[in-house]
Amino acid sequence: MLPAPAPHTLRIVADSNDRVAWMRARNQGITATDVAKLSTPKSILNAAHDKMHGTSFSGNSYTDHGRAREPVIAAWVLENYGIEPSTNLFRSLSHPRHLATPDGVGVVANGDLHLAEIKTTSKPWRSIPRSYLRQVWWQQYVLGADRTLLVWEEHLDFIPVAAVPECRWIERDEDQIAILVGLANALIDNLDQQARR
Repeated sequence: MLPAPAPHTLRIVADSNDRVAWMRARNQGITATDVAKLSTPKSILNAAHDKMHGTSFSGNSYTDHGRAREPVIAAWVLENYGIEPSTNLFRSLSHPRHLATPDGVGVVANGDLHLAEIKTTSKPWRSIPRSYLRQVWWQQYVLGADRTLLVWEEHLDFIPVAAVPECRWIERDEDQIAILVGLANALIDNLDQQARR
């Protein structure tokens, strides 16, 4: 008899390897990328505009570098922390329009869910950028994870400055998650109001 699938796998909405289906699914809800920008009432209006009308940004040399490096860094995460690379878009158990695509998902021995989020940067970090923390906490909420390994690789002219990336565990923060859920729901309300006009 096969083991039951892990609960989070029952909430997979799309896979980013099918870019069209993944983008269509993302546009139906609020993702970690959307939430990363939410911090003020004005940011909700800006995010609603972007969701309704799209943005002109389609990437640049920095995003291209990040996409190229992500599989390499993900392999390092798997080898050192046992967190599998993931391309799946998940929905929250409590709200079908709350969505996230973490870079890595792993179930540890005690059954807890650990995530990985991978970044590349051209500048050293004194501290983790707040937008990335919002992204991580949102992903933890959507998947029901307890902690996330945030991994970042600094580069100089697109050449990594170190042989291995830097990383830090980010613990789940229920207070921050509650704030983000409120902001995301305000964004959903704004989008729904615009759609009815």
